Amino acid sequence: MAIHFKTKPGLVVYLTAGDPSIAATRDIAIAAIDAGADGIELGIPFSDPLADGPVIQRAMDRAVHHGVSLANVLALAAEIRDARPDAGIILFGYINPILRFGLSKFVDAAAAAGADGVLVTDLIVEEAAEYLAEMKRANLAPVFLAAPTSPDARLKAIAENSRGFIYAISRVGITGAQQSMSSDAASLVARIRQFTKLPVAVGFGISNAEHVRAVGEFADAAVIGSAIVELIEHSTPDAAAGGVARFIQGLRRTVVAPTR
Repeated sequence: MAIHFKTKPGLVVYLTAGDPSIAATRDIAIAAIDAGADGIELGIPFSDPLADGPVIQRAMDRAVHHGVSLANVLALAAEIRDARPDAGIILFGYINPILRFGLSKFVDAAAAAGADGVLVTDLIVEEAAEYLAEMKRANLAPVFLAAPTSPDARLKAIAENSRGFIYAISRVGITGAQQSMSSDAASLVARIRQFTKLPVAVGFGISNAEHVRAVGEFADAAVIGSAIVELIEHSTPDAAAGGVARFIQGLRRTVVAPTR
């Protein structure tokens, strides 16, 4: 599988690669892993991140302004893999930069960099045949988003074509911290479990210990993105890694039990 969740709930941390810099992202990722994150999602900077809310949009804008490219993100993934061989690494992005890079070339480069899998936000499973073939060739895990509005037929297709884990969106809409967990998340996870034994991670809006504790009641892992990206935005580059580590350590106090 792409990420081994050592505890329940597991923790996956999203970072926009290159915000505030590639070097800072490397340090933040390593600090997050050492603080208890099971895996890192490396966001590939893109000029039109439609699925993301204002916090990650701003981070994307800063990274794009700094000239961070897909090649830079792949090199960063390789550095993180060398530094922390057992951590899960997922490349998280949009289809346009991947197609511009070249699908086959990207898949080979992602595998060479040590990535475990890829999540392409705007690629639906019904249109992913070529992508899935390339991912299978390179032994990479395709991770798809499952939404509360997804019909059962799509959830079944997602389950059949996913590896590693399935990413369940906690609510309809864009990324961003929220005050409370939607009841849609638990019902969506229950629907997904009809079709797969893969772990299910819940994201979009997970921002505090209460959310992580709630996710642990019905899912295998929580994905934390905007809350951490906003913490980085309000930190100096030198202080960001320590701040993220302390934040994750606080979340880890919600862990229910070790997995076997």
